[in-house]
Amino acid sequence: MSKVEDFLSQKEEQEIINAIREAERNTSGEVRVHIEKTAGSSSHYERAIEVFGQLKMNNTKLGNGVLIYVAVEDRAFAICGDKGINKVVPDNFWNSTKDIIAGHFKNGKFKQGLVEGILMAGEQLKKHFPWQTDDVNELPDEISKGR
Repeated sequence: MSKVEDFLSQKEEQEIINAIREAERNTSGEVRVHIEKTAGSSSHYERAIEVFGQLKMNNTKLGNGVLIYVAVEDRAFAICGDKGINKVVPDNFWNSTKDIIAGHFKNGKFKQGLVEGILMAGEQLKKHFPWQTDDVNELPDEISKGR
């Protein structure tokens, strides 16, 4: 079994999916999590942007998708938002979310870091992209896995 498959149990994956659904109840923003073994020769942020495009996260109506990317073997993660988010938020917008995730990851609490990071991202996105009555879930909530 690869480290990607060992990273989270099925129960933990479901808890993360539930956190995505809860976060998206408050915002029209779309949150995804992608887990893979390594970013390879790319920086983690560059790889996150690449995955963002592969997952077609840049196809949301308001450009308000956010990806939490995790490279298991590299012991690293990145957060990237779409152009609609980047236009309206300050440069340090994701710092508090990164800090929450990093704090839990350092203690080996990967599921908890992702759940709390997702919920915080939802709260932060709500300020700029509140949930609308006609809101539709534009992207899958499932965790994607790669190389």
